[in-house]
Amino acid sequence: MEMALMWLIAYLLGSISFAVIASWLFKLPDPRTYGSKNPGATNVLRSGKKAAAVLTLLGDAGKGWLAVALTNYFSFAWGFGSTAVAGAALAVFLGHLFPVFLGFKGGKGVATSAGVLFGFDLWLGLLVILTWILVAVVWRISSLSALIAALLAPIYAYILLDSGVNVLAIATISLLLFWRHKPNIINLVTGRETRIGEKSKS
Repeated sequence: MEMALMWLIAYLLGSISFAVIASWLFKLPDPRTYGSKNPGATNVLRSGKKAAAVLTLLGDAGKGWLAVALTNYFSFAWGFGSTAVAGAALAVFLGHLFPVFLGFKGGKGVATSAGVLFGFDLWLGLLVILTWILVAVVWRISSLSALIAALLAPIYAYILLDSGVNVLAIATISLLLFWRHKPNIINLVTGRETRIGEKSKS
């Protein structure tokens, strides 16, 4: 019962959309109405308000970290172990993808997944972020950076983590990230994907 409650709290935490909150605070249009229509930091950046994009990034990443960190603390205190933590990681990520507060239509989960990785292990999070940055510097395409980082995240996790169920949770999150990026993958193949800071191509 306690484990299920932790997973429910993680899901509800993931359902909080910081893209919508930041846009409301800065009096910007709803991010679901322009650009890629994705409620995430990259799309909020297209509004021209960098502070709103930063707030979105930190908020979405923060909720991923908080869900894993809190569950990790309480699960071991209550004797649940790694299964509870892995479940919370998936729950907060699914909450971002399918938020109950936004009619189950959420973002792609890049920032939230990064926060989840930091919750598991600091070095794991840093390696994935470094991978994202290196790809972004070279190609300046956010989706490509996210896809390559997602591809390598389970490998990093396998090396750094000692829990198979946590590695499995991270691999599942990576697969979901690829699924959510299907339109971006098509645009990458056809050369139509926008670069960081550009407006979406029609």
